[in-house]
Amino acid sequence: MDLRNRRRLQAGFIVAIFLLPIVVMLGMTLAGWVPHGRSYGARIVPERDLTGMPVSLADGKPFAFGNQEAVWTLVALPGPDCAEHCLRQLDLVHRAQITLGQHADKLRLLYLGTPPTGHAARGFDRVWALANTPSDALEDLRADARDSVSAVLVTPAGKALTHYAANFDAAGLREDLNKVVH
Repeated sequence: MDLRNRRRLQAGFIVAIFLLPIVVMLGMTLAGWVPHGRSYGARIVPERDLTGMPVSLADGKPFAFGNQEAVWTLVALPGPDCAEHCLRQLDLVHRAQITLGQHADKLRLLYLGTPPTGHAARGFDRVWALANTPSDALEDLRADARDSVSAVLVTPAGKALTHYAANFDAAGLREDLNKVVH
């Protein structure tokens, strides 16, 4: 093989080294593969659009999931009789919000259901926005066990993205919140 053909072959290999990953990525994309990052919650497939879901805050004002301020919403969906364990989980969620530091205002906490009562629930409404809805759009994601709570993370565009089942790992939720809010 003469020098000219060898250089052409080497140039072809160099071009192939740079083009091969692009061709593989294009093929995977066309095949429908989507990379999944590590998340502690379960992805809701397909994502649910909650922008049209009627939600009323405790003071009677409407609540809108979609917003222009790029604020995420974490919706707590309590099971029957939210008491000690449920309130402990909700407190851990609030602590996770606090750990966001200067970005804590990029996450709203919405409690969708009958508010907890009793001594342990004092001040709860200062942290969580209490609300109700006639819609059953999230009922299949609601905790069903007594004194439990599940949660749904909603994008600023109003799409239900991730579900955290009852007894979710609050530390994992905190990591997920850090990823999306920062």
